[in-house]
Amino acid sequence: MFRVDRIYVNNKAFFTYTIKLPKTTLLIIANDIGYFSCRAIDVDVFDSKPHLKERKVVCGCAVGVKTIEELLNAPLVKVTEAAKNLGITEGMIVRDALTKLK
Repeated sequence: MFRVDRIYVNNKAFFTYTIKLPKTTLLIIANDIGYFSCRAIDVDVFDSKPHLKERKVVCGCAVGVKTIEELLNAPLVKVTEAAKNLGITEGMIVRDALTKLK
């Protein structure tokens, strides 16, 4: 199953993506600036390779979430350097981090 919805955080629109995979669900909340996901996406890769780092991908991930609502309320365990440059930090709640995507 693949589901796309629109949500609003502080009157700013985001798309949510829920992708059911074998034995897991991939969750993503995104806009045109960046995204946050469950740990199924390797955030570290964007800072580990020079050609990827120069893209300045703004993203982060949380662990142990099974729904979009849980993701919204979870702390980020990893964020990219580009996210840090926007004031997004590890430990920040995803809902709060979304407000930094301007």
